[in-house]
Amino acid sequence: QVQLVESGGGLVQVGGSLRLSCAASGTIFSINTMGWYRQAPGKQRELVAAITSSGSKNYADSVKGRFTISRDNAKNTVYLQMNSLKPEDTAVYYCNVRGREVFRTLDAWGQGTLVTVSS
Repeated sequence: QVQLVESGGGLVQVGGSLRLSCAASGTIFSINTMGWYRQAPGKQRELVAAITSSGSKNYADSVKGRFTISRDNAKNTVYLQMNSLKPEDTAVYYCNVRGREVFRTLDAWGQGTLVTVSS
């Protein structure tokens, strides 16, 4: 099995910064895409940012220029640097990892970490 451990959420004021981390461990054969999603109260889960094994990045329009995704392949860890935070960034942020386990497809989710931006 694969486990994802997230950290870095919390309470921050408008304009502040947070850095989320997600470390994957377990029966991982290879990782292709690592990403961050978020879900605000009463809303659907949405993609925030994703990064492939080759380093290609994709961002939601709402976070472009403010958030930066990166990964450390040696540590199977993905990061999300969030700057200039806004109240509308308040949500539970989930890490997602896709690739291959030893005998099956890998599509794992973290437990979620709450980010609250106060005005």
